[in-house]
Amino acid sequence: MNAAASCPAAVKVSPEITDEDRARFHEVISTELADWQIEQVVTPSKIHARQENLLAVHWHPEFVPFEYISQRVKKMFPNVHDKLMIPTQHNVLMSYGDYTGVEVDCYASGFNQKVQLLLHFENEKVKEAHVLKSMLAHTFKYRSSQLFEYMDSITKPITERVEKAAKATGADEDLVEMVRIYVTKIQTMLDEEWSTVPKDSIKNKLLRNYFDAMRPKYGDNLINRIQAYIKEVKKLVKADFSLKFFYRATEVIEEARSLGGCVVIPHPEEFWPILLAKYDVDGIEVWNPQSQRYTDFLISVVNEQNASRSAGSKELLIFMGDDCHMSEKTKPLDTQDTAKAAREIGLQPAWDDLNIRKKLIVAGIDRHSVIQEYKARMAG
Repeated sequence: MNAAASCPAAVKVSPEITDEDRARFHEVISTELADWQIEQVVTPSKIHARQENLLAVHWHPEFVPFEYISQRVKKMFPNVHDKLMIPTQHNVLMSYGDYTGVEVDCYASGFNQKVQLLLHFENEKVKEAHVLKSMLAHTFKYRSSQLFEYMDSITKPITERVEKAAKATGADEDLVEMVRIYVTKIQTMLDEEWSTVPKDSIKNKLLRNYFDAMRPKYGDNLINRIQAYIKEVKKLVKADFSLKFFYRATEVIEEARSLGGCVVIPHPEEFWPILLAKYDVDGIEVWNPQSQRYTDFLISVVNEQNASRSAGSKELLIFMGDDCHMSEKTKPLDTQDTAKAAREIGLQPAWDDLNIRKKLIVAGIDRHSVIQEYKARMAG
């Protein structure tokens, strides 16, 4: 990389799709793992030999095969004897071992906000779940459409969004134009190769990954500026994204219950009113790698709701979610998001935090008790 390449004014980008552009596109959308990626996936950075119970009901395999995920988890936690691992891919049912899970985007009409729910089932209960599968397929398709609105905002462009994003991030006209040209190329290649593009690749992070792949060409300084700009555009797109095409949270919960499934609210601090909605759920996630500030408060909320529950109703369970996205571990180390890459399936240090454990002990809660109770509920 030469110095001029890090300055957008000095970069001359042809609108024509080059062999280099197409090779980069194929690299970014590929879900096939090279040997070095497999080695990276199966080799954890740290071993947790003293952890004996593993509770992981909020994690995303993405395109990483379960055989490699299993190897990683076994190496990380060699002495686990009590385990519950359920994958929760976004809007797609996935099964691992005896259980199936999904993280569903839905709509809370009571407070007009998108929320997410974790659904968990014994495998047998979703073999014929035609209605739920159709609901998820609709949600997946609609959620994926956000990528196209995101790209259109940059390429058409939608002037208001572009100007707001540029102002918020200090992006100049040259950078905005450079991004527009490259995103136009990405759109064109998507259309040309649509039938062979892995559906797992049709996500907002396609743009982030594509520009990250250009770091050797343009350097970190310019790519970081581009990432800040497109992230701001994405935020504006999400803010304007219509909620009316999502299913209501109550509809999703009712369908899950009709199949004998269980429901958990993940990272509730992203949509606080959900704690007041009195949804029929089994538990609340009180800790998440990106949501650690309110753990004490959320444990108190669960304890208070359990203390005031009506006779015969089940207690709310306390969960902690690692929210691990396995695709992050397939990237070159120098392009990984450090915070996301640090997330691990089953790694939830809050269970062992001395201050948090005080409240958990009073409530009679630990990993083992939650695992046993949740398995019983899914079996029921």
